[in-house]
Amino acid sequence: MGKLSVIIPSYNEEKMIYNISNIISSLLKKEKIPYEIIFINDGSKDKTWEKIVDVCKEDPNIKGFNFSRNFGKESAIFAGLTYATGDCCAVIDCDLQHPPEVLVTMYRKWQEGYEVVEGVKASRGTESFLHKFAAKTFYSLISSATKIDMSNASDFKLLDRKAVDILRSMPEKHIFFRALSSWVGFKTTSVEFHVQEREAGDSKWSTLSLIKYAITNITSFSTAPMQIVTLTGVIFAIFSVILGIQSLYMNFTGKSLEGFTTVILLLLIIGSIIMLSLGIIGYYISKIYEETQNRPRFIVSEYENHN
Repeated sequence: MGKLSVIIPSYNEEKMIYNISNIISSLLKKEKIPYEIIFINDGSKDKTWEKIVDVCKEDPNIKGFNFSRNFGKESAIFAGLTYATGDCCAVIDCDLQHPPEVLVTMYRKWQEGYEVVEGVKASRGTESFLHKFAAKTFYSLISSATKIDMSNASDFKLLDRKAVDILRSMPEKHIFFRALSSWVGFKTTSVEFHVQEREAGDSKWSTLSLIKYAITNITSFSTAPMQIVTLTGVIFAIFSVILGIQSLYMNFTGKSLEGFTTVILLLLIIGSIIMLSLGIIGYYISKIYEETQNRPRFIVSEYENHN
């Protein structure tokens, strides 16, 4: 049987470390699945790393990696993929909103020959209307960019070693695991799951952080915002032609041109569009600059394993 590496990004999850490690360990031992659990502490400000060290001492199949600071969930996932030694790797959230028992179903699918097993949300759990609307809009944009339906996608998935090695070989620093793992292709299937309620602690995603996350990942994986700039330019070009024709007609017919307010409004609108366009272009240029710096995706300051 192939070895399964379970990657668990962790940020301020001190209340969940013991619980999730015990549940996953017991589950995989019961199913006689060879495994390792890899905790990535993403610069937590609580005692998450101390708890990870404790569970590593109790179970030689558990490894812990401590970031020097908070690098973000995407970097934590790729750190797990980098240090995983399994024949297949699964990514699961530390808050147990991804049901661990689905890992067994994913593993069995992998044994059947599938190389990418996607966890697809059958339900999103208890979310506000605004959050659901924002998530739907975000995934619609990403789906358009990737040509893959990501409306119910999640980070909860299992990848064969071949897919993992391809992802690790990609040089870009700004990565979007959820989209890239679908983009690589391979023989793919999906497993539905229902998002569970968080057992302890609070969500680490504020509205502001979700907006920032969405902007970063859309610009990392799509040029759609740049196309919006082009589309806006085309619309205003058409509008200017229509307005120009109207102005010439008014001039040739001898009618006085009124519209000082209209001119002011047009200047304000066009000025806003220009500044917005420059902002979008500038954001992409900043991304290019960050890529050329070639800094590491993450820095590991401590490692723990008692194997």
